[in-house]
Amino acid sequence: MFILATFDTIKPELGLIVWTVIIFSIFWFLMRNFAFRPIIDALETREDNIHSAMAAAEEARKEMESYKDENAKILGEARAEQASIMKEARAVKNQVIEEAKTKAKAEANQVIVSALTEINAEKTAALTELKKDSGSFALAIAEKVMDKKLKGDDNEGFANGLIDNINLN
Repeated sequence: MFILATFDTIKPELGLIVWTVIIFSIFWFLMRNFAFRPIIDALETREDNIHSAMAAAEEARKEMESYKDENAKILGEARAEQASIMKEARAVKNQVIEEAKTKAKAEANQVIVSALTEINAEKTAALTELKKDSGSFALAIAEKVMDKKLKGDDNEGFANGLIDNINLN
């Protein structure tokens, strides 16, 4: 409180006001020419940089959208091509399977025809041999029957025994 008691109120005098205005005018002139102009230039440069950066960002966003659309288009084309390739592969697979089935059926039919031909040939050969052998057997039996000169019932039993003997050999 001691300091406040001795402090007189400031009374503006004309000289003080004049000197204050002169000093403030000089200060304002110096600030405007040497400080405000570079600050304003720096702010304008910064504003221009911000505007150009925002324009570049907008351009980049538009470019990204165009790339996104182009990407979607390319992806769609790739999927369509994939579907086409898969369809073609399935068709080729089915064609190969059908060709293999047809070839297998043809080969099976050929084997069956060949087997039937061979069976018929062997059957014919067996029948021919059977006829030849049966004639030989009949002759052999008749020969033996004549050699023995047995009676009718005995001849039949003897002939049956010879047939059984021939079948076993």
